[in-house]
Amino acid sequence: MAYRARASDAFARGSGKPQRIAALYHPQVDWHGPHPINDCPGRDALQQKFWVPLLQAFPDLERREDICLAGVWKNATWIASTGHYVGLFASDWLGIPANGRFASLRFGEFARWLDGQIVESYTIIDILDLLRQVGLWPLAPPLGATDRIPGPATCDGVITTPQDPAESERSLKLVEAMIGGLMKYDQKSLDSMQQWLYWDADFTWYGPAGIGSCRGQEDYRRVHQGPFLRAFPDRVGGNHKCRIGEGVYAASTGWPSINATHLGGDFLGLAPTGKRISMHVMDFWRRENDLLRENWVFIDLLDLMLQMGVDVMARMGTAGSVRPQSRAE
Repeated sequence: MAYRARASDAFARGSGKPQRIAALYHPQVDWHGPHPINDCPGRDALQQKFWVPLLQAFPDLERREDICLAGVWKNATWIASTGHYVGLFASDWLGIPANGRFASLRFGEFARWLDGQIVESYTIIDILDLLRQVGLWPLAPPLGATDRIPGPATCDGVITTPQDPAESERSLKLVEAMIGGLMKYDQKSLDSMQQWLYWDADFTWYGPAGIGSCRGQEDYRRVHQGPFLRAFPDRVGGNHKCRIGEGVYAASTGWPSINATHLGGDFLGLAPTGKRISMHVMDFWRRENDLLRENWVFIDLLDLMLQMGVDVMARMGTAGSVRPQSRAE
């Protein structure tokens, strides 16, 4: 609970915000973020590459958490959170032109704490969604909805009271069973994974801006699962950095958590490249009774597309200018 209070205080309004945020991190923090920020070894590098530019771009930056849960993974204390950074987009950030309007940056974060400071962290920010907000969409139209992602329907995602360990374990076991089902894909039929055993009939899947959100099994198959597995039929999971459960919530991240070959489909508007890729992924789930009801998903799509031959950040100057590359290019 003390960790959450410190993080909340760091982002409070008033002077000294950069210093308060810096104090959250150990001087040798091992921080990993989204492309084009990528890795920041140590607090000084983190401040220089991420926090100072972000706070210059959004001087009134506020952190709004929708989900925050804690747990122990491999004998270490982790806090997983997701929500939005919000503020007035006053100055350019990462080469993205500021529009002087209110903007919302969706984030997912996993932080390992030791002696009151963050010593290891993994963060994904949906930078593509900021491009959408400023009118510089660089990809094919997403198959799902791209409106602002809401928090849990039950409005109880920020956990501030002790939870029943049995319920936390129940959430974690359901997620692990569901992931086990995903690994049973026979590269022929989506039914081979039997995902209906784990999901509520009306579940909502909140995906990154390049993919969008969807509702229910059929819509999920149309928006994400079908295109994803056609594009990466040999995908293999692993290299998890954290997987925890607290109450009816669970969260997991891997860096990377998926390795695959881009073999088929028209994923994100790109024809098959035949390239080997890896993906940085984060998931947050809410369980309702014995089934998963909501899933918030982060994929570092800018990093993924770079591996498939498209540098989105270099081409964003002209909306719609990203051109699929063939194997020969």
